[in-house]
Amino acid sequence: MTEAEPLSRGRLLGYAIGSVGTGIFSALPGLLLLYYLTDVLAVSAGLAGVLLVLPKAWDVLLNPVVGAASDREAVRTGRRTRLLLVGAVSLPLLFIAMFAVPGSSPALAACWVGLAFLLAASAFACFQVPYVALPAEISPREDQRARTMAWRIVALTVGILVAGGVAPVLVEAGGGGRAGYALMGTVVGIVLGAALMTAVVSTRWIPSSAGPRPLGLIAALRTARGNRPFFMLLTAAVLQTLAVAVMLTGAPYAATYLLGDYGLTSLMFVCLVGLSVLGVPMWHRLARRHGTVPCYAVAVVVFAAGTVVLYPALEAAATGAVLALSGVLGLCYAAMQLLSFQLLPESVRADSNRTGHAQSGAFTGVWMAAETGALALGPGVFAAVLALGSYRATDFEHPVVQPDSALTALTMGFTLLPAVLLVISIPPLLAYRRLAARQYATVPAA
Repeated sequence: MTEAEPLSRGRLLGYAIGSVGTGIFSALPGLLLLYYLTDVLAVSAGLAGVLLVLPKAWDVLLNPVVGAASDREAVRTGRRTRLLLVGAVSLPLLFIAMFAVPGSSPALAACWVGLAFLLAASAFACFQVPYVALPAEISPREDQRARTMAWRIVALTVGILVAGGVAPVLVEAGGGGRAGYALMGTVVGIVLGAALMTAVVSTRWIPSSAGPRPLGLIAALRTARGNRPFFMLLTAAVLQTLAVAVMLTGAPYAATYLLGDYGLTSLMFVCLVGLSVLGVPMWHRLARRHGTVPCYAVAVVVFAAGTVVLYPALEAAATGAVLALSGVLGLCYAAMQLLSFQLLPESVRADSNRTGHAQSGAFTGVWMAAETGALALGPGVFAAVLALGSYRATDFEHPVVQPDSALTALTMGFTLLPAVLLVISIPPLLAYRRLAARQYATVPAA
């Protein structure tokens, strides 16, 4: 392929389809796993929060290691295929195991889910880190890398739609409870595996050019730390990811206890993700015209305002207003996903001009470690909010009435807390633009 040659739709789709799988695994545990533990398996909210945080905390340590290993593989072989394949084969099986808990003991259930989630998160790191490193290498042209990310975010959104829209429906179709979640885990696990394996096969053509020599983890991180704009961008994205993770975790609680119908979880996600799919091409065009960072900042501000308005809508149990606001948030979420990941490969490539050393895997490993930590912290934060509100754990057969303090806590945790996190993310995003203009030879789409 010459520098001037655009990427074909087949190659764009072949890469992007892997994000259907990554979207499923990124969103579904945050959406359903806490509720599965507390309201189906009768695990206490505090313990459930710990079980969700620990595997992801391990991933925070693992992702940079995988990133450095991916760069070393790229130096030796010119590809990142081996780690991709390890993750693609093992993750679907471990995902199915997460929702196939044997026995009836809450203690056994806690151990089983915790271990399965730990191993699944490790398998996910093996796939996700080299996968996200590939856009920086897929084309020498910035416009083609931007196109790649637009396709990827659409596919990622489809994966999130499967997680938020289809998975709860499968749970109900299986009769709810353990049987419903086992059915959902099996069906979604098969879809997950198909998406990941397709991406592995379809991206073997991408030449990876890490180097000029392989670096160990410490040396890679030492080289990366001089990229100050990257870390400002990362700070903003982590705060936004944490806000979204908290909302994902709170969605089934809000649907069940504030709107009176667990089934509305799916509808809320259809409204959120459906408009998100439509928003990706819109934000791609707006960013080309007005700049990536200004559009990014506007989307974050509107998302924060929308979450604040959700508070009175939920208190009034106004289902129509909640669904409409979910659609607005979906448009903003599309921008946050698309524009952050468009800036990431450009930051990586600009840094190679600064240091003379290409290490897409190392930067991606750091990024994914921080994002994984935020996704892990989200359920833990929401579980802590529930615990502070005296939330009462239960199982599927014996529902309980929650105290007013628990209802207030989950409402604030679902709305006002994410709004605060989003507002805090704006200063580092603006700092990224300022530092990029000063440090990079060319500012990446800012």
